[in-house]
Amino acid sequence: MAYVVADPCVKCKYTDCVAVCPVDCFYEGKNSLAINPDECIDCGACEPECPTTAIFEESELPAKWAVYKDINALVTGAKAPGDIDKSKLPGNLAAAADSVTAWPNITEQKKALPGADEAAKEDGKIAALTFEAP
Repeated sequence: MAYVVADPCVKCKYTDCVAVCPVDCFYEGKNSLAINPDECIDCGACEPECPTTAIFEESELPAKWAVYKDINALVTGAKAPGDIDKSKLPGNLAAAADSVTAWPNITEQKKALPGADEAAKEDGKIAALTFEAP
């Protein structure tokens, strides 16, 4: 099983996790990160490094964020749009899913997004998630 980046990362994009990943399986979107499930070796090095507690082992992903399993696979190129259940995506993301281009791989730590510390306190940020690359 792989690790999954979930809702707390949206609008923050701290990259402490990227710096410790031994297999470079993180991908960068405009306002979030994702883990490619085919590349993740389930080592768990990233999970404790995340300041927003956004990274979960797939079997421990909270049910309210289950859609992030498909989102991570889609934006990293591990799954094609036809391979996920788009009905589980919010409207803005479902409409954009067919035209998703895989995000670029990120291998080095970068600065968090402006306002990340405040955004880290927010709940339910999926409406702010975008499939755009940085």
